[in-house]
Amino acid sequence: MHEWKELFTISNKETIIQNKIRVALSDYGIFFRANVGKVRMADGRYFDTGLPKGFSDLFGFRFADNKICFVEIKTEIGKVRPDQVTFLKAMKAKGAVVGIARNVEDAIELVTTGSNKSTDVIL
Repeated sequence: MHEWKELFTISNKETIIQNKIRVALSDYGIFFRANVGKVRMADGRYFDTGLPKGFSDLFGFRFADNKICFVEIKTEIGKVRPDQVTFLKAMKAKGAVVGIARNVEDAIELVTTGSNKSTDVIL
């Protein structure tokens, strides 16, 4: 039998970063994790989340002005997919705060200022 700590061990680096960012951003707004894609269920049918391709990992609004924010989480070397760039650009064109966060500091800077160094090189 596993110890409870082992059951909750997360091995995916991006998921670890995402969880740290979600906690940190709770001081600046309300943010939700989004799961995108299709999953095959036990009965063979597929469940589709209904979110568009490229939808960001985290989304929500910031307290300062209730502006919607979309945050794509990547590791230090993670690459943003073309569909993610397309989604972020489309949301930015509608006035949303959008960007990439590779760590907590990136995410806070993005949400508080509307930009950060990880985003500036891509969008």
